[in-house]
Amino acid sequence: MQMRIKFAPLHIPLERRLQTVAIIAYVLVLCLGASFSILFSVYSLLYTTYLRWVYLGYLSWILFDLNSCERGGRPVGWVKNWTWWKYIAAYFPIHLVKLPWGELDPKRNYLLCCFPHGMMATGAFISIVTEANDFSKKFPNHKIYMHTLRSNFFFPLLRELILSLGVVSASAQSLDYLLGQPDGGNLTALIIGGAQEASFTKPHQYKLFLRNRKGFVKLSLRNGSPLVPVMSFGETDIMSQVQFEDGSLFKKLQFTVKKYFGFVPIIPVGRGIFQYTFGILPRRKEISVVVGQPIEVKKTENPTQEDIDKLHQEFITKLTELFETQKKNYLKNHENVHLEIV
Repeated sequence: MQMRIKFAPLHIPLERRLQTVAIIAYVLVLCLGASFSILFSVYSLLYTTYLRWVYLGYLSWILFDLNSCERGGRPVGWVKNWTWWKYIAAYFPIHLVKLPWGELDPKRNYLLCCFPHGMMATGAFISIVTEANDFSKKFPNHKIYMHTLRSNFFFPLLRELILSLGVVSASAQSLDYLLGQPDGGNLTALIIGGAQEASFTKPHQYKLFLRNRKGFVKLSLRNGSPLVPVMSFGETDIMSQVQFEDGSLFKKLQFTVKKYFGFVPIIPVGRGIFQYTFGILPRRKEISVVVGQPIEVKKTENPTQEDIDKLHQEFITKLTELFETQKKNYLKNHENVHLEIV
């Protein structure tokens, strides 16, 4: 059976072409940003004269600055407002929806708990850390942050981009620093399922890696920071992945990598630049990032396992309620789509 390739039409409005260019650049940064950082560093140090000394100075400064990702980073408003982000948001498009539950207390810190990760957590990233959807206007009394793996901050140049967006380390130390500020005013987002949840990515499926993830609950209790459930409807529709049969060589490789490194290698499937059938670009599918009502948390400096389990179960209940009550507004065939928590 031959694959029928659906090609893009020749006559496409300039606005849509610019959106495609923006998403190509976005995917290149995600896929090749770390590699480019390494290659540029090697080239600068080995094959240049004057740039070598400048770059050595920069690398020395990185050693001094390495822990900034654990202490709030250094967000830059100008970078958050780049037109690039607006074109990416328009590509899908991505919408930010704040339900009418009121305003956040400016004297408290909040933890946004975002689901699902999908392949790239695009909806949450674009809506929360950039101003493509005017996040700071909807939440004007808080500084905005998002967490990612600390290893991302070891790559020269790339680290400057993500730090300027208010992206910081996902370590407990970093979360404690932001959630523990006595004057409040911090709103920080965490993709709870992480990269492991990406292995569940499948169109129209909402399978979350949450059942045994309780560290964020403990941090919330320790700092008295309310948990805010956030659901990105449509996130899993923009990319799929190659499915391998049980017992196949690649399936065995996936299990082996997961066992020793904690994540599952996957082969993403999206669309191409000039055709819509296959490729690594995300598909143009609408994403709606819905911010639910905060869950009140009483500060408990030394929470017991019972305290953690109780709040964790309450969070699962509220997250499920958010999904079930809102899915009819954003998902086709919503009656047959349900939340699965593993």
